[in-house]
Amino acid sequence: MDFPPALDFLTQFGCSFVLLRSLSRLLNLLGLLMMLTFCIKVLCFISRFKGVIRFLCDAGGVPRIRFCLDNVVQRRVPNLIGGSFLDSKSSTFIDVINPATQEVVSQVPLSTNGEFKEAVLAAKKAFPLWRNTPITTRQRVMLKLQELIRRDMDKLALNVTTEQGKTLKDAQGDVFRGLEVVEHACGMATLQMGEFVSNVSHGIDTYSIREPLGVCAGICPFNFPAMIPLWMFPVAVTCGNTFVLKPSEKDPGASVLLAELALEAGLPEGVLNIVHGTHDIVNAICDDDDIKAISFVGSNTAGMHIYSRAAAKGKRVQSNMGAKNHAIVMPDANVDATLNALVAAGFGAAGQRCMALSTVIFVGGSQQWEAKLIERAKALKVNAGTEPNTDLGPVISKQAKERIHRLVQSGVESGAKLLLDGRNIVVPGYESGNFIGPTILSDITANMECYQEEIFGPVLLSMQADSLEEAINIINNNKYGNGAAIFTTSGVAARKFQTEVEAGQVGINVPIPVPLPFFSFTGNKGSFAGDLNFYGKAGVNFFTQIKTITQQWKDSTGSSKINLAMPTSQKY
Repeated sequence: MDFPPALDFLTQFGCSFVLLRSLSRLLNLLGLLMMLTFCIKVLCFISRFKGVIRFLCDAGGVPRIRFCLDNVVQRRVPNLIGGSFLDSKSSTFIDVINPATQEVVSQVPLSTNGEFKEAVLAAKKAFPLWRNTPITTRQRVMLKLQELIRRDMDKLALNVTTEQGKTLKDAQGDVFRGLEVVEHACGMATLQMGEFVSNVSHGIDTYSIREPLGVCAGICPFNFPAMIPLWMFPVAVTCGNTFVLKPSEKDPGASVLLAELALEAGLPEGVLNIVHGTHDIVNAICDDDDIKAISFVGSNTAGMHIYSRAAAKGKRVQSNMGAKNHAIVMPDANVDATLNALVAAGFGAAGQRCMALSTVIFVGGSQQWEAKLIERAKALKVNAGTEPNTDLGPVISKQAKERIHRLVQSGVESGAKLLLDGRNIVVPGYESGNFIGPTILSDITANMECYQEEIFGPVLLSMQADSLEEAINIINNNKYGNGAAIFTTSGVAARKFQTEVEAGQVGINVPIPVPLPFFSFTGNKGSFAGDLNFYGKAGVNFFTQIKTITQQWKDSTGSSKINLAMPTSQKY
């Protein structure tokens, strides 16, 4: 029998075959132990980078393994400056957290002031050439961009779900509603047409044109990480401006992916720039003299700060802020269609929409529908947005969850009746997620904190009114004015409502009356600060300024007399 060289010395000393066989088995065992040790080290290496193995069971009880290695290398989100994606030189980064799992998806920098200045300078340098680029060329970039967004729809939606938490289907809607604005920007030549009047006076013509402003900026919220950036930069750059975008630090990935597509579509270097950060970058945007206009969507606190600070520096500002959207339910409304609409508008996207339905006002006998409303809300499935058949996912953060819990509890302590409580929901496999189930509070009064504040979660408030007039007064007395809806089969009631209600966007049997981009998003009262709204004609007007030209071409035989009187179109 041949033994390994390492065992030769044993045979030289007359060791028995039995002893050699025992030692051989021992070496085999040691080999297995070494392999096991190696495997353990590999797993430890993976765990250091937050790789997670979850053993779950599907609905049929069949064991299922999900191996999540998204964070084997913790990705740091780059800035986009002058056409290049650059890692920030900042020493401070914020974790981007998956709200369903609490896993770190990536890290976003608190960019330095120097990096912000570089982004603005890149936009400023790109402006002269871009503004003089033919509008048809700019439109073609948008045509290509919309094609690329459609190509990468699933990739964008998965990123939105991973970072923001909404369901994949809802995330696709997030991307698609932004895509519609890109499509609208493809017709910018028509949207920017000026006016012309020939012979306003003797041999004089006057016409007006729309010109770009220069460097513009956008400050985005977390709730629509794809749609809101697409509300902003496509219209701005197709008008001939250059742009600096600050995504939400909670879910910046979609903005970066969209910027990659914009560059692929042919957008020149410096036309679109991205700088990540929080309040320091926001204040820098407000204060920078080279930035001419700011678009913002977010809370009232941030929105009014931005509006006041930027307006004081002479900038244009459009600031879409908080909301408390109401729906009036008349006794003659279609019961099933109305209840389905209320549930969808109240709990979709876990209530994290500025146009989410927050308050339903039952008029007269329609209050009896509350029980059916509760049953339909109970039937909704709460789970991670990536799981099949999920109706609503988590809210964005633990802090948001705690705030929603507090506002619900304040309502209960103020006398509201808790008809459905989703605060203690536990989702198997996602026990650490920021989940809140559908919650319904009844007997709400106008002085309650939960009514006065935007909850921004899956919470629906129920109020009662004896008449349509009383219901309209409830809405009009609220400080917000984003949207309002009525459910009725009466044209008379609908017409009275649309005429008298004080809200910028009105739905007749439509619970979330957000207009398509050939109209404008027209919130008012405490929901908007500024003069010109988002997208549509108002959006084009916001990102352009009017120049009026009056011209006269005199022939050489004209009078050489100097006339110092005020010019008029009259002959004396």
